[in-house]
Amino acid sequence: MAEIMTLAEAVSSLVRDGDSVSMEGFTHLIPHAAGHEIIRQGRRDLTITRMTPDMIYDQLIGMGCARKMVFSWGGNPGVGSLHRFRDAVEKGWPLKLEVEEHSHAALANAYEAGAAGLPMAVFRGYLGTSYPDVNPNIKSVTCPFTGEKLAAVPSIRPDVAIIHAQRADRRGNVHLHGIVGVQKEAVMAAKRAIVTVEEIVDEFDAGPNDVILPRFIVDAVCEVPYGAHPSFAHGFYKRDNAFYKKWDGIARERESFTNWMQEYVLDQADWSGTWNKLTEAGYV
Repeated sequence: MAEIMTLAEAVSSLVRDGDSVSMEGFTHLIPHAAGHEIIRQGRRDLTITRMTPDMIYDQLIGMGCARKMVFSWGGNPGVGSLHRFRDAVEKGWPLKLEVEEHSHAALANAYEAGAAGLPMAVFRGYLGTSYPDVNPNIKSVTCPFTGEKLAAVPSIRPDVAIIHAQRADRRGNVHLHGIVGVQKEAVMAAKRAIVTVEEIVDEFDAGPNDVILPRFIVDAVCEVPYGAHPSFAHGFYKRDNAFYKKWDGIARERESFTNWMQEYVLDQADWSGTWNKLTEAGYV
């Protein structure tokens, strides 16, 4: 059953060196605060999976937390490249990063398969593409009923899934709504799950098509206001487009990146310190 604890406690007890970690959220509810805590606690040798790795994975890679990334698109949305990601792949700084690239359809199906406890996902896709030439984890199978050739990829069953949501109740049930990606599937596929939320309430009213994660599939719930910034949390705050643009300049050079991470992440005790520092500096 879910326990309500601080984010530092959750990462300390549930995220271990060498783990496979999925931090999901589709343009919305991206768990930036949790990523900062992983960096602050110095986790290493992680395999990080995300359908659309953006700024927070750029930071994890640049701070030497990751040895491999499984993904289906990587970039600073609406801005350009992830400079720390590129530096790790092209020049091995700070560590050489192994990459496993898929299509969105493949990863979405792989999470679904993981949530169902299946060893692989089977779907229509990849025909006529060069993906199988560069990714040995893309195979094909023949349907025993129709003879159709189908794509197959391993299911995603991470050691830890981390997501952000709008709220949880005091028993640990989680409520999220708005744009959702594969957060539900990632949590259900994972061995352990951390959910940061904007607020913890006595009870919540779920509307049509809202997602409810019951407390028995979540390990830790952490109240972290603004924990998705600079992405947005529907009903709480908008996407900070200006911050994404600023990140391009910050991350472009190694020195400016490391100086920023030291000042705004490593020198802060927790996310609230980072948030206050960002506010004081005019980033927010």
